[in-house]
Amino acid sequence: MATLSELLRGRTTLAGPDVEWLHLLVGDWQLIADLSFADLVLWVRPVDGGWEAVAHVRPTTGQLVFVEDQVGQVADPERIRGLLDEAAADRRAVRVRQVAENPETTIREEFIPVIRGDHVIAIMTRHTNLWTTRTPSRLEITYLATADALCRMVTAGEFPHAGASASVRRGAPRVGDGVLRLDVDGVVTYASPNAVSALHRIGHLGDVVGASLAQIVTDNLRENYLVDEGLALVVTGRQPWRTEVEAGGTTVSMRAIPLTESGRRFGAVVLLRDVGELRRRERELMTKDAIIREIHHRVKNNLQSVAALLRLQARRVPDGEARAALEEAERRVGTIAMVHDQLSQGFDETVDFDPIAERGLRAVVDVAANGNGVRTELRGSFGQLRAEDATSLAMIVSELVQNAIEHGLADRGGLVTVSAERCTDDRGRPMVAVVVEDDGLGIDPARPPGSGLGTQIVQSLVADLQGRITWEPARPSGTRVRFTASLRALP
Repeated sequence: MATLSELLRGRTTLAGPDVEWLHLLVGDWQLIADLSFADLVLWVRPVDGGWEAVAHVRPTTGQLVFVEDQVGQVADPERIRGLLDEAAADRRAVRVRQVAENPETTIREEFIPVIRGDHVIAIMTRHTNLWTTRTPSRLEITYLATADALCRMVTAGEFPHAGASASVRRGAPRVGDGVLRLDVDGVVTYASPNAVSALHRIGHLGDVVGASLAQIVTDNLRENYLVDEGLALVVTGRQPWRTEVEAGGTTVSMRAIPLTESGRRFGAVVLLRDVGELRRRERELMTKDAIIREIHHRVKNNLQSVAALLRLQARRVPDGEARAALEEAERRVGTIAMVHDQLSQGFDETVDFDPIAERGLRAVVDVAANGNGVRTELRGSFGQLRAEDATSLAMIVSELVQNAIEHGLADRGGLVTVSAERCTDDRGRPMVAVVVEDDGLGIDPARPPGSGLGTQIVQSLVADLQGRITWEPARPSGTRVRFTASLRALP
């Protein structure tokens, strides 16, 4: 299904600022749907005329109206289209009632023009299921009055708030978490049961209704608490902002939405949510992440120490096979250390493998080229890999490049190219296909692939990754090695 941006830009002639305004509205209209206990549908004029639905949201606080998503629906010319045209022409909300297919269900529909600047850019329809005739509660009356105020602000071009906080921290409060209504002075005129409970958890034991929210919060703050600069704006309802209050052993997230009429503020609605347990878990995860990074850092240091010991030992051994074996072991240990070094810089068990591959290529050239003009080039991208896959791939690439330099380029120089491409197998599982190619002497018939320790290590690692590897001559000269490797799914 197309995104809202694709629908707006592909089906309408709306200007960029108008499209952005509708994005802001859809990003925040769950608030109106929950306060209204109603479905909301956004209608725009397509280039070929009429009206088309481009967004739909259902309430989490009451009974929905539409089971099927309304996006893509075209307005019925016999009924809805005329009401949409009327709301757009008159620049005012139009309210009607209709009987649905079920005769026992009555649906109330409202057509609310969305105005930005001096023109109507869309129509927001509100569909309420009037499933009961009982007397509404104080909560329902307050919620509906607040929703009506927000709808009037939509028609006046005063909602959504373009300057609202863009914070994406988890735990943003919603209507079901707790609602306060404030008057123009910041005094609480209504508090939902969940909102009262949240204020009790931060230490307030008195009445909430009739009290100043700013006074409630400041009375329960600890002396050493670092006050957020937006706290005063939120608790007085003066600005559309978010903040958090730490008190009473918990944390309460607050969001203020000023209510205005003709540009003048007459009150505010404040959403509250107790996020103490969520923040505690986040702190635990941060601590575990720090511990994991420290472990990777220490493993890297230990591996580097082992490599240094192998280097010292190699210097004490005369030239020959023993010394060469120690130097090879040192290089392999250093390759594994690079992976842990990269992991120690992140926050999870995945790693961007491209920097590791580039560092590995430089390290192999420094050790094996013996001053000859050997160049390396990395093409494509390995992307993000799990730590286990990164270690094996680093070893494979290092060994193949080492072999290419030693047996094809050590005496003449040349170019080694490593090409990587992410793909999927026939089951849709992630894979990587890699080609290591040089322009050297080519495959030595006296040393067929698989006869050396390095190639045996490569074949074993590729088999562990459920892949395949082949050696073939390159044109006009050199060797080309292709291998594939199955990758573990990223967390």
